[in-house]
Amino acid sequence: MSQLLEQLLDAPDARLIIEQVQEELQREATQRQAFYDWIREDQKAEFINGEIILHSPVRRKHWKAVGMLNNLLHNYAIMNDLGEVATEKAMISLTRNDYEPDLCFWSKEKAAGFTDETMLHTAPDFVVEVLSKGTAKKDRGIKFTDYAAHGIAEYWLVETTKKEIEQYVLGQSGEYELKGKFLSDSVIESLTVAGFRLPVSAIFDEKENLKALRKLLAAQT
Repeated sequence: MSQLLEQLLDAPDARLIIEQVQEELQREATQRQAFYDWIREDQKAEFINGEIILHSPVRRKHWKAVGMLNNLLHNYAIMNDLGEVATEKAMISLTRNDYEPDLCFWSKEKAAGFTDETMLHTAPDFVVEVLSKGTAKKDRGIKFTDYAAHGIAEYWLVETTKKEIEQYVLGQSGEYELKGKFLSDSVIESLTVAGFRLPVSAIFDEKENLKALRKLLAAQT
């Protein structure tokens, strides 16, 4: 039992608090449906704890890192028939909130439930967020907690200035545990996407990215 739940059950007015929470969540559910009706494909927005969060255009180093990691993971997943990879505009719908991660991967079994018309996707197995000044607090805060709570097995945080990846994996406690911090002179391996291993430099340098892609392709021949 969580500490928060224990505190609630110890409160003499617990029932009143629960009723107030239920009323607020119902109001939020109405707002969430309005968000679905409002959002367009050309907008990058998320629905977090009852609030619509609009995102500003990202810096070049941000979209380049996302693109280069997607280039490797997408091709690797296809070549090994592992599942589906999506970037930025794919919305994942969790119990309370809706997010558009920078990159995510669903296993073949989960992706089998998607159609070409799917807009709201189930929790993926692996998520990557590229940190920026505007998003770092949420990436390390509510998303960190929410992704773990919904069983997303692996979470990478990419720091483009340091050229570093923080790798978190879901522990037995149901919370993320830091597997390691990997700089551009090191190699990182996913624990969720079987066999996906790459030099960190390959998501920050185009020549290194091409070398890594060629290595992945050669391994399939």
